Amino acid sequence: MDEFVRSLLTEWGFKNLIETFKDEEVDKESLLCLQERHIDQLIPRVGQRAKFSERLRELQRQQEEHGAAVPSHQEVLPSDVSGIPPEDLPSSSKACGNEQKVLKRKCTQTQTNSPAKKVKQECDTEPDICTDDLILKEVKGHMTRVRNTLSDHKKTKLNFFLRKKISDLNTHKKDLVGVFGKTGAGKSSLINAIVEEKGLLPTGSLLACTTVMIKVEANTKNQKYEAEIEFISKEDWEDELCSLKNLLDEISDEEMTEDEEYGETTEKMTAFYGDEWRDKSKNLMNPKYFKEIPEFFRSGRKIIQVNAAQKLAEKLLKYTRSDSKDGQRWFWPLVKCVTVKVPNNDILKHITLVDLPGNGDEIKSRDQMWKRIVASCSTVWVVSEMTRAASDRDGWEILESTSKLMGNGGECQNIYFICTKCDDQGTDDGTTNSILERNQKAKDIVRNKFSKLHEVKKHFTDDCFKVFTVSSKEFFKQKKLNPVENEIPKLQKLLRGQNNKQTLNYVRGAYRILSLIKGAKVGKKDPVQTAQVQEKLNENIERELQKVRKSMEDMLEVFEKCLSYGVEESKNKSEDALYRKLNPKKKGGGSSFHRPLKCALKNNGVHKTKTQINLNEAISKFLTDSIDEEFRKIFPNDTKSGPLYEVIRAFSLDTNSMVDQYKTFELQLTFIETEVSKVKTNVCKDIRNRKKDIYSSVTETVKETMQKCYKEAAKKKGRGCLEEIKNIVQKHLHDVKGTMFDDSKAVVLIHLKDLKDDVQKQLSDTLQESIELSFKTDLSIPDFENEFNLVKKHFDDLKMKKT
Repeated sequence: MDEFVRSLLTEWGFKNLIETFKDEEVDKESLLCLQERHIDQLIPRVGQRAKFSERLRELQRQQEEHGAAVPSHQEVLPSDVSGIPPEDLPSSSKACGNEQKVLKRKCTQTQTNSPAKKVKQECDTEPDICTDDLILKEVKGHMTRVRNTLSDHKKTKLNFFLRKKISDLNTHKKDLVGVFGKTGAGKSSLINAIVEEKGLLPTGSLLACTTVMIKVEANTKNQKYEAEIEFISKEDWEDELCSLKNLLDEISDEEMTEDEEYGETTEKMTAFYGDEWRDKSKNLMNPKYFKEIPEFFRSGRKIIQVNAAQKLAEKLLKYTRSDSKDGQRWFWPLVKCVTVKVPNNDILKHITLVDLPGNGDEIKSRDQMWKRIVASCSTVWVVSEMTRAASDRDGWEILESTSKLMGNGGECQNIYFICTKCDDQGTDDGTTNSILERNQKAKDIVRNKFSKLHEVKKHFTDDCFKVFTVSSKEFFKQKKLNPVENEIPKLQKLLRGQNNKQTLNYVRGAYRILSLIKGAKVGKKDPVQTAQVQEKLNENIERELQKVRKSMEDMLEVFEKCLSYGVEESKNKSEDALYRKLNPKKKGGGSSFHRPLKCALKNNGVHKTKTQINLNEAISKFLTDSIDEEFRKIFPNDTKSGPLYEVIRAFSLDTNSMVDQYKTFELQLTFIETEVSKVKTNVCKDIRNRKKDIYSSVTETVKETMQKCYKEAAKKKGRGCLEEIKNIVQKHLHDVKGTMFDDSKAVVLIHLKDLKDDVQKQLSDTLQESIELSFKTDLSIPDFENEFNLVKKHFDDLKMKKT
């Protein structure tokens, strides 16, 4: 065994295998030649073997790509050892230097892989991206070794606390960007251009399925283009078949040609079964229909791995697209979600793009996932063709119908209206100037349209709304528009901005932990002074908690008044609102409304197809309207404004001023300062997540109270039953409105009071634990002086760069 293998096993966390590899005379050359059968003999435990195999494959792949052994886990060459001859560097630093060269070469290669990538010139025009990636990689390597070293030492309370804090550094939720738009608007082409993979998502003449969600994210495990296909449950499909049977029993031959639900069900069944579903003697759950997707019956997920984006797109066709004239079987009716994973993509490091259906789905599991994703999107893109942008009813209806879920019921901070195919549509001469002039006019028209959406404006301000004009085709060809004029690069830059933020957050956290470790090694402190510092910090906690408490009590008072007004409005006006929903003015509001209404009654008052019905929202409208404005003010989705977030962000223990008085405790106070910053961030995130449930509880209470009449009305059949159905629902609302809206108000206030208590508890408990452990002396903790100095330097440099 040589030093290379020993260092590698240590850094990968396999120190227990060193003697085994030594006995088997595994050196650097033989390590890189290991095959699975050799690994099976060397490592008997399955868990360790799997982890080792994955890391070795990555190392071998890099060796093949770059002609040098460059482990992905190795450190980046620290800036303070530059200028030292390579032969005088420790082995790990030599590897760091190699890795810098390789990563630099990878950035250069990335620029020349495609015409679009030549445009962006990342490493030249945005050098901070590559620099931050290297810093993040290095610091993560340091912290992995720190955690592994701590695991091998005495298991004290402080040791456990430190290892948990290091593990928490990696818990980061990716930002979700939801992409809405009708079929043919150019969503898939836009996503392909954004991630610079021309053939990634299927485009072309086949119709995109309107029910399948497609996530696009980075592949961090291997270098394959990968798709993970998640199916609906077997029970969901059985329910769908049962609904089909009931539909066929209830609908007449005359109604079939015009009935909306029958048309959609026919499309779905024909796509999967062909015409066999029409034969009532067929067992449609027979395994023969599912031979190509055995994962469906096992409640598993189908994984597709290929080496090229185009090949993946071809294999995804039958899961995401349809052609009713083709005659072959399509699997999209059974698919809940497809996750496409792209290797080596810097844009997707902290972003997931989600191609979303416009209004959820009738199948329960698909609809639940849709709601969860839409409510979790930090940004939403509404995609429409340039020539139809202002008049695109689908795009604007999606925006209006989802605004509650994205706004007060979600966490969306930005809405981008993206006009596609802007390069050659409707210009007089096709010149760049005429294209840009037409694009600017389109932007003005779209912004004016948004300003008139009063229901949407309850949840979003004009500052949240931006318009972009793009051409995916032109982005790859670059014939008429340069990258500045075609705004795809502008969208890319907005997405890439997340990378630098994540690097600073991670390095700040690492510096915090290493400061605490260094402080624990200093030795015994004056117990009297220690007690004084702790007492002062606890006094500061209580002082700041009083401010938070006051802000949240004011919040409760505001909502108490708003909800009281909303309850009275609801009691007076909800019956009229329900009547209008049950008696639409649209043509054919009688017989053609019968089927969608029954579907809504069977689905808890909601029907999500072309004829959208949501009885619960109609009934609860006046209660939600009463709190919408204050809700947006108190719980803005950016978590940076609003009285509650402002008082939490101002929360401070004055540790900086205490350092001058208690210089001996500077490291501990540094740790506590960053702990305060972290807990404030976590509290704001928790509030943002909790407020979604608080807002939705208004409608949920109405839905639960109305369930009894929905079920009763759904059972009615025969001629003339439509009026009977309406009467049942209206009478029930009349009977329960005296208490239902008061109950809904009470539920909201209970949620808000629980939030108030939990926020104070989280702030208090987290900081008191940190203070208690910060002042412990633990000489059993290993020394990490080098790691502290390197991470501190990176942290100082990053802070300087951000200012």
